[in-house]
Amino acid sequence: MRFLNILLLIGLFGSCSSPRQPGEKEDTSSKDGVTLTAEQIKNAEVEVDTIRKKLLSSELKVHGLVDVPPQNIVSISFPLGGYLKNTRLLPGLHVSKGEMIAVMEDRELIQLQQDYLIAKTKLSFLEKEYERQKTLNENKISADKNYQQTEADYFSQKVLVKGYSEKLRLIGINPEKLDETNISRSVPVYSPINGFVSKVNINIGKYVNAADVLFELINPDDIHAVLTVFEKDLGKIKPKQKVMVTFVDDPQTEYECEVLLITKNVDDNRSALVHCHFEKEPKQLLPGMFLNARIEINSTEVNAVPESAVVRYSNGEFVIEQREDNYFHLLPVQTGIRENGFIEIKNDEIDFTGKKVIVKNAYTVLSQMKNTEEEN
Repeated sequence: MRFLNILLLIGLFGSCSSPRQPGEKEDTSSKDGVTLTAEQIKNAEVEVDTIRKKLLSSELKVHGLVDVPPQNIVSISFPLGGYLKNTRLLPGLHVSKGEMIAVMEDRELIQLQQDYLIAKTKLSFLEKEYERQKTLNENKISADKNYQQTEADYFSQKVLVKGYSEKLRLIGINPEKLDETNISRSVPVYSPINGFVSKVNINIGKYVNAADVLFELINPDDIHAVLTVFEKDLGKIKPKQKVMVTFVDDPQTEYECEVLLITKNVDDNRSALVHCHFEKEPKQLLPGMFLNARIEINSTEVNAVPESAVVRYSNGEFVIEQREDNYFHLLPVQTGIRENGFIEIKNDEIDFTGKKVIVKNAYTVLSQMKNTEEEN
């Protein structure tokens, strides 16, 4: 399409330049320049601007993943083991803190509640016997041996009741509300966080041991980007540097991040991890998503022009300078930092101060320039 437009504009230039008006200067051209009339410049919509100093940031391009810190990943297990009676969880489902997410059942649960209530009843008896033996011993009515035995039985039973109580609390049963009327073979499992289900490792009716993980939940409040940076580039990165991130499903949209920390070890691939915080968290983020990132290294004041001002010709890069009498001339340049549509230009032999160059439709003028050269 670009070349089609160029051919059309070449024709436009030709048609504009053929009937020269009386008193109008004849176009002159050289090997690397061309003179255009004001009408040709207007018709080709050529725009000229002065080269200026601009603050541009160099950047480092890296890849990474979306991740959450370990403290935001929760593995749910059932400490006493049992059969899964019921659950509605599916990967991706949102859960709230305190919400019932599963029901477990097992005969051992009945036995634990039974043992606790029996131990609690016996403790009540031993407590009264301990107080009675203590009074008798103080009055020298009962032997010390009887008192000591009763005391030992009483405190041993207290330890037993306390142990059963903590086991019940471990599986979510409040021992203070447990009595012979509400012993149950089923125990609910509650979510300890607000978050999303990332894994479901069990199906209804399956028996699980205490060490088995039933579900994995993720709290997305502290979700962040983890970038892989090679050893040779680590010295360029510091906390609070700006990072722009894009995702595979939408590479045109960039999200701003900030470097939080850099890990202090290098892996076998001679790279380290850089953790970055999202300034505004994208809604579609999921742990494990692949991402691309640009890390802004430093800002430097350089001669810069819009990227549209740089043309490529014969294995070189050039800008087109406007001189007096609308004479346009090629200036060879080297390009450097690119940012936000601007590009650094440099040439040790050229002082760019105050020079005016074409910033729009530069390729059109280049084509006219080379077309004139061929005619000569």
